[in-house]
Amino acid sequence: MGWLETFRVALRALLRNKLRSALTTLGMVIGVSAVIAMVAIGDGAKAQVEQAFAAMGSNMLVVLPGSTTAGGSRGGFGSLPTLTWEDLKAIQGVPAVRYAVPQLRTTASLLSEDQNWTTSVFGTSPEYFFIRNWPVSSGAPLGQSDVDAGTKVIVLGQTVVTKLFGESSDPVGHVVRVKNIPFTVVGVLSRKGQSALGQDYDDAAFVPVSAFLQKIQGGLGNYIAGTIYVGASSFADTSRAESQIRSLLRDRHRIREGSDDDFSIRNLSELASAQEEGTRTLTTLLAAIAAVSLLVGGIGIMNIMLVSVTERTREIGIRMAVGAKPADIRLQFLVEALSLAVAGGFLGVAIGLAGAARLAAGLHWPVLFRPSVVVVAVGFSGLVGVAFGFYPAHKAAELDPIQALRFE
Repeated sequence: MGWLETFRVALRALLRNKLRSALTTLGMVIGVSAVIAMVAIGDGAKAQVEQAFAAMGSNMLVVLPGSTTAGGSRGGFGSLPTLTWEDLKAIQGVPAVRYAVPQLRTTASLLSEDQNWTTSVFGTSPEYFFIRNWPVSSGAPLGQSDVDAGTKVIVLGQTVVTKLFGESSDPVGHVVRVKNIPFTVVGVLSRKGQSALGQDYDDAAFVPVSAFLQKIQGGLGNYIAGTIYVGASSFADTSRAESQIRSLLRDRHRIREGSDDDFSIRNLSELASAQEEGTRTLTTLLAAIAAVSLLVGGIGIMNIMLVSVTERTREIGIRMAVGAKPADIRLQFLVEALSLAVAGGFLGVAIGLAGAARLAAGLHWPVLFRPSVVVVAVGFSGLVGVAFGFYPAHKAAELDPIQALRFE
């Protein structure tokens, strides 16, 4: 008997008991759909984490000044200026560092011709936008000549543009007043979105650090009244840059061996890696739990196939009497088990993809479907069908034709 004829016989046998066949595949459907949905949602969560950290910047370190201590109460990092402009220049010379820029911040009301909006105003250098992977969508970014000359120019985020000038407007060339001081808009930054904590990156404005100190908020002399943003030479050099900067600052600040730093370095690359690793572990755990349903479905297939062998004992005897070999009988029942498993696998893929898309829409996460996971899930379901269908098929093939014909 050929493969095609064997498949036809197996299909007719399954269709004789449609409800039982459908219930038998239910375990496989649940298992495969759960695996597909969990992996798709897990990959989406990982992409969400990657997107959030990409929005912060690449290969980025943030150097924060020290903390105040008064009456036993510590103010936290950033509450006491300990970083100097000479520290910044020294950090710029560290081998593993590509960029190092100051970030000074204040909150101010910005006024256009007929609107106003209170937002964060930052004083920084042109390299800041390279560290943050933040190009302009129109106009031009801040230039080094603007920093050198203290030019009163400003670059706006998309949210500020919308609030001051309206949707789809181009404010380049217009004047915006910051603390009643006119600044000319030279550029609009591309949309960056929100952080994982809901901070709107686009609700910000940027001016040259020199203009910030001269026109908006005076400095602290030799100390930086803010933080230092550092861009490492590459992702692999981020940890090396952190180590070199820490060693440099401890030496410059004459911190003794065993004493605490009077500054803090935040390595966002390590935080991103930890977040991704946690997401990956959770996804693997959920997929493993879902895979248990496939084994349960396999047990269901074996149970139904054993019942089928018992019910069709006389039919098996007749087929053997007219020339069917044990291998033909074994193959027929294996094909039946495989058909049930694979059918459940394909149906599970469809339900899993639909379920993942629905859940992701509710969580506002991207959904990533990997074709390899679909192939593996369907292939594994077929393997489970063959593995759990082999014993019933072997039992059917080993029946004695005479005893089978006598079976009532």
